[in-house]
Amino acid sequence: MTSQDDLFHPVIQLPEPTRYDRYRRLVGLEDTKLRLRKEAALLADPRRLQQWAAAHHGGDVAALTLFADRAPLFVFAGDVGSGKSALAESFGCDLSDYLDLPVNLYRLKLATRGSGMVGEMTSLIGGAFAHMHTAGARATGPRGVRAVQILVVDEADALVQSREAQQMHHEDRAGVDAFLAGIDSLAGAKVPVIVVLCTNRVGALDPALMRRAAATFTFARPDDHQRHAVLSQALDGLGIAAGTIGKLVTLTGPTADRPGHTFSDLTQRLVPTAVLNAFPDRPVNDEDLLVLAESLRPTPVFTEEN
Repeated sequence: MTSQDDLFHPVIQLPEPTRYDRYRRLVGLEDTKLRLRKEAALLADPRRLQQWAAAHHGGDVAALTLFADRAPLFVFAGDVGSGKSALAESFGCDLSDYLDLPVNLYRLKLATRGSGMVGEMTSLIGGAFAHMHTAGARATGPRGVRAVQILVVDEADALVQSREAQQMHHEDRAGVDAFLAGIDSLAGAKVPVIVVLCTNRVGALDPALMRRAAATFTFARPDDHQRHAVLSQALDGLGIAAGTIGKLVTLTGPTADRPGHTFSDLTQRLVPTAVLNAFPDRPVNDEDLLVLAESLRPTPVFTEEN
């Protein structure tokens, strides 16, 4: 019998300090965060939409029926280092505060693809959704929702790639069918479960899955405003001049022969490298950062052929 440990990485109850810090560091994504909070809140606790309709429209609103059978599925699509996986694993902290409820973060293991044995992948995926159903049902009672479950599937294209691909193995097709059945079973089930698929190859996902998504969030490389916000936050306390930050924004932007830097290029490569170069003998200075920004190549753009 398949256990929870076979299907998921250790479950994390949110809010949790490390992930909340990660959520706050994702600057420049305020519009995405706000939309995500609203979408997630309505999927997790549909009664809130009814309460809104009663307060602002007298309660009899035909549009509410359009929300009844929405699949609790989000697709996070974007290039490497664009923040999609970090947000997928941390937005539950904000949702927990907003709903004043605990949020349980589940992360599906890629082991659910199985070893290729006939029926194994279908069984594993079915087991994962059955577990989420059970967890969601336990968190729902007469007085309403007591906890929200978020299931994150990273590198989702490895699990639910399009069944139209000619080279696709029969077992993989069966796995996609099982995943779609799992999503359909959650739609309208009124259990507080949200599924988030993260992918660098949104074009590789099965079209039927994309049609079911309640929302698709597209993550791009940061623009000038976003890079300024990221760098200003990351460099706070180092005494770096405002003019230098402006130059860094320009140096890390796109040019004719390369793309702009990703969020992770700035926060995991540029600034940490400058700190490590200065440690332990001297402070970080403006020139350190400018020289690094000129020499640091951005992460290559991910393509469907990668």
